[in-house]
Amino acid sequence: MQINETVSQAELEDFDDESRPQAIALSRPKVDEPEPDEDGLFEHTRLVIEKKQTLVRIDKFLLDRLAHVTRNRIQNAIEEGLITVNDQAVKASYKVKPDDVISVRMPHPPRDTEVHPEDIPLNIVYEDAALLMVDKAAGMVVHPAQGNWEGTLVNALIFHLQNLPTHRNGEIRPGLVHRIDKDTSGLLVIAKTEDAMTKLAHQFFVHTTERSYMALVWGDVKEDEGTIDQFLARSMKDRRITTVVDDETIGRRAITHYKVLERFHYVTLIECRLETGRTHQIRAHMRFLGHPLFSDATYGGDKILKGTTFQRYRQFVENCFKLMPRQALHARSLGFVHPETGERMYFESPLPEDFKAVLEKWRNYTSQMDKDNS
Repeated sequence: MQINETVSQAELEDFDDESRPQAIALSRPKVDEPEPDEDGLFEHTRLVIEKKQTLVRIDKFLLDRLAHVTRNRIQNAIEEGLITVNDQAVKASYKVKPDDVISVRMPHPPRDTEVHPEDIPLNIVYEDAALLMVDKAAGMVVHPAQGNWEGTLVNALIFHLQNLPTHRNGEIRPGLVHRIDKDTSGLLVIAKTEDAMTKLAHQFFVHTTERSYMALVWGDVKEDEGTIDQFLARSMKDRRITTVVDDETIGRRAITHYKVLERFHYVTLIECRLETGRTHQIRAHMRFLGHPLFSDATYGGDKILKGTTFQRYRQFVENCFKLMPRQALHARSLGFVHPETGERMYFESPLPEDFKAVLEKWRNYTSQMDKDNS
């Protein structure tokens, strides 16, 4: 969405609520704000400079006008190309001139935290001075919000980081540069420094990260592989749901590449690779394709959508729902460039036990079906 209004040098024009992110540091979000997209964990600001503006360095100019932001954070964002003037990258020494159009896309500045540390076990698969990788269990909320002020990943991160030498001065600032849903399991990368947060967030913003998900969906997916390229927006009927829309002025473009891994007659195991990171992107795209995620109550996948009317089959599916009472979605792999070393990092997470158990049940069921029909 573009902002066309001219603003004075003292005014900042943010994007709409769905594009405006909550703080990616450990801060309490506003209750009435929707959860942002993964690549919406950015502050989007556009300034049109007044004709009476005198020449001044852009880092100093923005320092005076962006709330809760340090000069170092601004300079990091400039170096990463997240701040442009007239659509061109500039240096921190650039002098702002009248009629310049400054676009700011940077990790949202951290605020004072109201979230308390909690000694919650974390499955940390990698950690160094700049970042850590967490394999999140299904059922854990990532960021505190209305109804979930405790027991979140952020609460656990505060506790973990407060005991590290680099954080004993009281500055606890892990940065969430992307998210996964409460009932989605899998990998998340968390920045431990401002510099790492800026550089990692930039990679998510320009879609240079590699992310793959495993999903079990209803139905026999027709094509072995394909791409879903559709605009997504919050549903006007149910704000919990993301839906496909035709109007690009309302929705935001979302691209999901999928590939069939295994077929079970009535359900299909697929791999999804994301080009974008919209809220509920895979869940909304697969429902649009006619293949809701298995056991996804929000998107209608918690009902028997394909198969027979036999009581044995119905009981089998109900048992699968009990084994996995959440959407069958797992963030399996994540690749990115290390913000300090420049090394290409790649991580994979094994399927959790509930997902493996449901797959094994479907394999056994369809294997028996094939034997009975042979």
